[in-house]
Amino acid sequence: MTRSSTRRLLALEWWCLLVAALLPALLCNLLFSTSETGWPDLHMPLFIVGLLSMFASLPLFRHYKHGLIATQAALDSPAEAAAWTALAKTRRTGMLVAGLPAWIAALAIFAGLNPVALLLLVLSSVVIDCLYRIPPQLG
Repeated sequence: MTRSSTRRLLALEWWCLLVAALLPALLCNLLFSTSETGWPDLHMPLFIVGLLSMFASLPLFRHYKHGLIATQAALDSPAEAAAWTALAKTRRTGMLVAGLPAWIAALAIFAGLNPVALLLLVLSSVVIDCLYRIPPQLG
């Protein structure tokens, strides 16, 4: 597999993982959102748990960053394919964990969480996922 095809495959995987993070919140909002207040006692705890879940991806992002450095060092060497594979696995794990705030937002829809708070949780997942893009300098 060539480097450009690997990069294209990783870009496609990035979009798929982003959709996987955002789709539950979007579908729950479209199908189950109501004007009822839901369970107001759960609003603040769910929002706080969603915010705290952003920090779960910090150690994984550090591993991803080290994977980027290792892949850059392995370019044009026999270990390049293995480096790309390791980077993809590390990034996949990090992006799945980065989707936690959006998934918690999907659960919070059932509690009737404020739409602004839901949007903040979903956007935090999008921003964290943007950090997992393959930089153009690599390759």
